[in-house]
Amino acid sequence: MDHDGDRSGTDGDADGDPFEADDDRVALGLALLARLEHDSLSLADAVDRIETVTSDPTITRTILDEAELRGIIDRDDGIVRPKSRQYVRFGQDIVTKEGEFSCRRCGSGLSTGYFIDLEAGELGPFGSSCIRKVTGRDG
Repeated sequence: MDHDGDRSGTDGDADGDPFEADDDRVALGLALLARLEHDSLSLADAVDRIETVTSDPTITRTILDEAELRGIIDRDDGIVRPKSRQYVRFGQDIVTKEGEFSCRRCGSGLSTGYFIDLEAGELGPFGSSCIRKVTGRDG
């Protein structure tokens, strides 16, 4: 997968099946929501985090609906409350790589990329401030 600015992932697997890529994005989105370090956040902020996985509104809705069905989040009146307290640990769950990257959240050029190592796969790269924003360490 090309990590340089492609926020939506791939359109399918090697056999051309578009659903496998959607399933990967859903799994990655669910894993991310399960690890957010927020007591609550607005639906817009939750979508901002999900957009690091996909910019497809249908997949975004699927991620939010599945997360609620699976008990990963509660949604009420535009507020999302992650239910897990298994946060991303910066010493173990964040991988740093040197190279030429574009931040998956803001698009800035990076020489050091921060990647979140989730059970469903690796998400990134992010810059130093965006990795904190995505995980919930900052605002």
